[in-house]
Amino acid sequence: MKDRFFELRQGSGTSLPIRGRVAHITYQNAENHFTVARLKTEDGARITIAGHLPGLRAGETIGLRGRWTRHPRYGDQLDVDAFEVLLPADAEGIRAYLNAGALDGLGPKTADRLVACFGSRTLEILDDAPERLQEVPGIGVKRAAAIAEAWAAHSQLRRLMRFLQECGVNPLHTGAIHRLYGAEAEVLLREDPYQLAADLPGEGFPVADAIARRLGIDTGAPRRQTAALGHLVARANAEGHVWCSRLRLFLEAERRFGIGLEAAENALAQLKAAGQIIEEPIVDEPEDSAIYPAALHSAEVSIARRLAALRAIPTPPLLEDPERIAGGVLAASAIAPCPEQMAVLQGILGEKAAIVTGGPGTGKTTLICAYAGLMRAAGRRTTLAAPTGRAARHLGEVAGLPAATIHRLLGYTPAEDRFLLTADHPLDTDALIVDEASMIDTPLMAGLMAALPLSARLLLVGDARQLPSVGPGNVLADLIGAGGLPVYALTTIFRQANAGPIVVNAHRIRHGEMPVTATTDAKETEFRFIEVSGPAAAVAAVVRLCQDLPREMGLDPMRDIQVLTPMHRGEAGTVNLNQVLQEALNPLPPGKGHRNGRFRPGDKVMHLKNNYSKAVFNGDIGTVAGPEPETGGLQVDFDGRRVAYAPAELDQLALAYAITVHKSQGGEYPAVILPLLTQHYPMLQRNLLYTAVTRGRRQVVLVGSRKALAIAVANDRPTQRLTGLRQRLAAALRGDG
Repeated sequence: MKDRFFELRQGSGTSLPIRGRVAHITYQNAENHFTVARLKTEDGARITIAGHLPGLRAGETIGLRGRWTRHPRYGDQLDVDAFEVLLPADAEGIRAYLNAGALDGLGPKTADRLVACFGSRTLEILDDAPERLQEVPGIGVKRAAAIAEAWAAHSQLRRLMRFLQECGVNPLHTGAIHRLYGAEAEVLLREDPYQLAADLPGEGFPVADAIARRLGIDTGAPRRQTAALGHLVARANAEGHVWCSRLRLFLEAERRFGIGLEAAENALAQLKAAGQIIEEPIVDEPEDSAIYPAALHSAEVSIARRLAALRAIPTPPLLEDPERIAGGVLAASAIAPCPEQMAVLQGILGEKAAIVTGGPGTGKTTLICAYAGLMRAAGRRTTLAAPTGRAARHLGEVAGLPAATIHRLLGYTPAEDRFLLTADHPLDTDALIVDEASMIDTPLMAGLMAALPLSARLLLVGDARQLPSVGPGNVLADLIGAGGLPVYALTTIFRQANAGPIVVNAHRIRHGEMPVTATTDAKETEFRFIEVSGPAAAVAAVVRLCQDLPREMGLDPMRDIQVLTPMHRGEAGTVNLNQVLQEALNPLPPGKGHRNGRFRPGDKVMHLKNNYSKAVFNGDIGTVAGPEPETGGLQVDFDGRRVAYAPAELDQLALAYAITVHKSQGGEYPAVILPLLTQHYPMLQRNLLYTAVTRGRRQVVLVGSRKALAIAVANDRPTQRLTGLRQRLAAALRGDG
């Protein structure tokens, strides 16, 4: 191994090669592979290392290079720039390597038998003659094939990591690229690195560009220019925009990638000719135009046309007489509607498509129950849905009716990335009620509208003041702003004994007023603000609250308390908070290790993407129940239902002691703790604070500075999302679209 690869500058200025054995993995993030570990170096020193280290396991010997930094909580640590696993050459080293969990599903007893049979040639056999594994007592054909497959995947990851690091690519991306391309990753990247720009949203183009430079590909190549423009458009979409400005696109192409105006125009023309991009004029800006990905343009057009068509078909009111409506609601759902709810019910019963909006505690859920009850009493097939699993479960519980996620309702198939239900195979329903509509993005709304029969009714319910969808678009706000759909606002507060402190303060924040907060020691109140001096003090206060609130309020520390934070990064971000809270709330017993390094029995975890085969969805929170004996993975308890995860599936989980406010949408928790600091400045917005506060049912505690709180309350100018749905729908409803 060449020392150049492991060169390291320490504080003294000496240049040292760093090699050592991973003694313990303290933290490992499943989403981005950020890892904190303890390394025992060759000279016996123990140091802390941190960085994006995909696939790193306790027991492995590694070489690395990096920079010394001082963490405010954990002291000196080495921030790793590059690393490589060093394979042992002697039998005892190989035994230790395999026993440390180098191969998923290979236990210590099997590892011992392998080394006993092949000695120092064990790794050579795994590489070059895996069929000989059947010579090991107790290993048959199937078991040998499984071990060989696991070793091949492990080796591929190591080779890919080496290739990417030679190209100057951050190890952060290794795991994602390996999942995309598998064994063929290096071959495919050498053939056409810029395919990565399309296949790996976000950082695909910079990674591809680094590989292309290493391979000697000309920076003026047309393939690079089209990939760069596609990357910039996708970047705008990832920020929530449906389209981006042509002038801005060309400026960014020049500034970031050195692509001149003529080359950018040629690249855009190629993308348009290939049908990947749609260009439209911008009203009142004749020198500029809107650049859409073709799929998002089609989605906006489809939403506008389907809603206009739905509204064009007349529907007689279900009931017109207020007394009959009130009697019907009471009979169907044992609810006695108030005058405001009665007025809204009377209105929406006569509409083909309508929107109901309102803040917390204003009776949106009560209205849904009443509307659904009347529809069912009248013999109408009624369907309830919400964007997330948590929101759908909550809706079903309060309405007493089955409710599904929109993806499940439409029969989403991940392998094909499409919905089974379409205009040709529509939903079998007479009335569709969708709750938490502010979370619906443009592609999802297009799929929903395509599958909704034009004979059916549509009721969208949501709070337009909450954060918009994570995906591109601002659908609920655009539908309200278009002006052609009936919108009913609920304003009277009913929940929590006619306005408890959480609801009152949520409405104050909603209207730009500072919340009324109790003193630090007023533990019985529903809404508190604890002022602290900085991030370290905020983290300490959050830990104390997570330890104290269960005793004070009789809460389950894992299930009932949720820490929310504006950002992933920083001392008060999810990454650090999860590490600190795991140690505080679920410490390892003395002398006990944890093989996979990330999760422990009892850990609070979140599932990160929809998995229909497991019936677990993005944002679902559970508790690690223990190891999965058959695969060496984990079992996670989701509300009393155990779900098994194989080792290769653990990247679908992340610690969830602390989650972002965005991830909390659609959920409610008995107690919410929110650190709010000036370090969160990029995210200090009124709708983010409002969304966080409305997640709490019994107690909300803000921890931070009053300056940060004031900034968030005052900032009602979040980044304006560039969409065309509002204008497109208004035109379609007028008959112009």
